[in-house]
Amino acid sequence: MAVAAGTGTVVRTVGVVLHPRRDSTLAVEQILSWASSRGVTVLGVAGEIERLRCAAVAVESAQLAERSDLLVSLGGDGTMLRAMRLAEAGRAPVLGVNLGRLGFLAEVDVPELSAALTAIDRHEYTVEPRLAVDAHIATMTATAFNDIAVVRVPGYGGSAAVQLRVDGRPFVRYAADAVVVSTPTGSTAYSFSAGGPIVSPSVEALLVTPVAPHSAFNRGIVLSVHDRLALDVLSGSARLAVEVDGTVVGHLTAGATMTVHPRPGAVEVVRLGHTTFYERAARKLRLAGSAEVDGASPGPRSHPD
Repeated sequence: MAVAAGTGTVVRTVGVVLHPRRDSTLAVEQILSWASSRGVTVLGVAGEIERLRCAAVAVESAQLAERSDLLVSLGGDGTMLRAMRLAEAGRAPVLGVNLGRLGFLAEVDVPELSAALTAIDRHEYTVEPRLAVDAHIATMTATAFNDIAVVRVPGYGGSAAVQLRVDGRPFVRYAADAVVVSTPTGSTAYSFSAGGPIVSPSVEALLVTPVAPHSAFNRGIVLSVHDRLALDVLSGSARLAVEVDGTVVGHLTAGATMTVHPRPGAVEVVRLGHTTFYERAARKLRLAGSAEVDGASPGPRSHPD
């Protein structure tokens, strides 16, 4: 659920997170121009901002959110996810700016950027808390804002054979190409491609979706954030890669266990109220034209006397 932004917050420092390849010059110029007229400092990640040869101050990535009142993500969904991970360090809200392609998580496009910054400076916005999920494997912990997936490694034979334990008790077993544990934010990503439901980010839940399942039970499930979830790799399973927001962070073999802990409200995303989640989902996923229907409105269903 989006909540009103605190009226006491004053934007004095803006941190920018850049897409590693796309041209963000125009967007950065807008931010610098807006900031210069208001005495606002602009920070960027060292090793990233230098390629633009601009007036932004370079800082280490660990300091960016700590020193910023607002983070601005310039890129696509991958850049937005990286900005959200950085934001955890300082609790600065994140504004997503789309530089092309889908940009599902972005709030505005580049032509709207200056107006968006002004609206934020005037406190004409809300913040939307987003859930993170931590995966614990032996001594390693990895955090995702979209999803964590265990995926069979090609060439090793077999499927991803995984047992889900909820609150310490066995619940269901999957044999599939992969098993995806998704946040509501990630419900429109890998989980959606695998047939999972679209879930509003205001819902605090975890989605578990099997990819190309070939077991007796082939449906996804929805868990409360208060449920304790563990994934056990069963005997006979293929070697599994662990993907966190699309990046491989480790591997699992038969007998291994991954525990999953959700963290509601890990970061806050800026919303300006221009569109709702459902409007963005319908437009960017092209839901309106997804069925072959004639557009006629069905009448009320008749009931037998």
